[in-house]
Amino acid sequence: MNKIEDLRKKKAEIALGGGQKRIDDQHAKGKLTARERLNLLFDAGTFVEIDAFVCHRSTNFDMAETEAPGDGVVTGYGNVDGRLVFAYAQDFTVLGGSLGEYHAEKIVKVQNSALKMGAPVVGLNDSGGARIQEGVNSLSGFGKIFYNNTISSGVIPQISVIMGPCAGGAVYSPAITDFVFMVDKTSQMFITGPQVIKTVTGEDISAETLGGAMTHNTVSGVAHFIGKDDASTLADVRRLLSFLPSNNLETAPVYETGDDLNRLIPEFNEIIPENPNKPYDIYDIIRKMADNGDLYDVMPYYAKNMVTCFIRLNGETVGVIANQPKFLAGCLDINASDKAARFIRRCDAFNIPLLTIVDVPGFLPGADQEYGGIIRHGAKLLYSFAEATVPKVTMILRKAYGGAYIGMCCRELGADMVLAWPSAEIAVMGPEGAANIVFKNDIKVADDPAAIRQSKIEEYKEEFANPYRAAEMGYVDDVIDPQTARQRVISAFDMLGSKRQSLPAKKHGNIPL
Repeated sequence: MNKIEDLRKKKAEIALGGGQKRIDDQHAKGKLTARERLNLLFDAGTFVEIDAFVCHRSTNFDMAETEAPGDGVVTGYGNVDGRLVFAYAQDFTVLGGSLGEYHAEKIVKVQNSALKMGAPVVGLNDSGGARIQEGVNSLSGFGKIFYNNTISSGVIPQISVIMGPCAGGAVYSPAITDFVFMVDKTSQMFITGPQVIKTVTGEDISAETLGGAMTHNTVSGVAHFIGKDDASTLADVRRLLSFLPSNNLETAPVYETGDDLNRLIPEFNEIIPENPNKPYDIYDIIRKMADNGDLYDVMPYYAKNMVTCFIRLNGETVGVIANQPKFLAGCLDINASDKAARFIRRCDAFNIPLLTIVDVPGFLPGADQEYGGIIRHGAKLLYSFAEATVPKVTMILRKAYGGAYIGMCCRELGADMVLAWPSAEIAVMGPEGAANIVFKNDIKVADDPAAIRQSKIEEYKEEFANPYRAAEMGYVDDVIDPQTARQRVISAFDMLGSKRQSLPAKKHGNIPL
């Protein structure tokens, strides 16, 4: 009995991490402890901790006399909505959650287990970075973690949740993973912190401005989601997992949503403005099409001219890529191309069908875009669509001009089904620009150039700025009644459910990164 009591006492001491005072300090910052976070992530009572007794082996500096329960990280597995998930949570109450040799080994073991079992892995990051006292052993640990992140990429979903500081080399594990969550006001990510920047460059900047959650959600695009606190962020992680399969050999779980697959949407017949230059909100269309209007937005604050999100259609997960006319008229630019390309590759890796909703006037013009490499970044979008072998349905609502029409998954880029609304304008460029080029000689010699120009614009609209010429050529499979959009898209994905497509054998492609 004494041995059992001894076991219970040891586990109770380990569960306290760095002690009650440090736990209180963590709570005072508005942050939960590692174990509290894991209990929120997993279904109640399902989390099983492993390697709780692991401790560091370091004797340098004062480490020989330093106790570090669990070596500053809690690892294990459990269920999320009844499905197996592995996780690790860095414990900031123990040596600031710093990563030492055996801290890293615990994470590596969880990564390896998740890969073997074909289950997602969730990392809860709250760490001061590499443990300086352990020197190169810490750096070696980071290298092992990064390697496993890379090998697991596209095989199992990997989710990083930044719930405190994440600095230096530590930021690269989240950067490799599929999705990055950050908690507003209590999490930061940066390669070099404010003090180093001030020393080297003289620039005075706060940690929040430099690497806070909103900075990485709006400016850098490093993070994909932002939560208001630990609890709501972990609830969002659970919800994201519901849209994903456990691994690349499975499909996402199907839910009974109760929404009629043949539901008509009469509002769609009036939703596109008569004025082709007038914006509207693409979310109104996506939500009305989705089962019960439910939408899970990915990177909602970054590159707002492009929407990437998960919805369900007839209970099945679908990834949506859509131009947003409310921002930059829905043009494709560097950031929108990167955002969409990464999302497409995630969906393709995990067998999630793609719905592309098109209203795009072109690539954003300007010297800044050209100097920034819009050609290279736009090519990522083309490459990602062409490489994806999942079912791909494209629906053109209004503008689909030039290279941007191609970039938004036209038939030649691999779309399995292309639908267009009667309001669709599919052409090399807009009617105004086209008329100036095609009819420039007629306009030049006319007595009333303005009137002739306008008549030629109308002539071009009648001839080309519509979906019917493309439909006549077979580039568009059907021009549909907008109110039937939901049932037609569901029907297309149902037909494509048995799609099988293989790419040529190769080590890997060479995407223009």
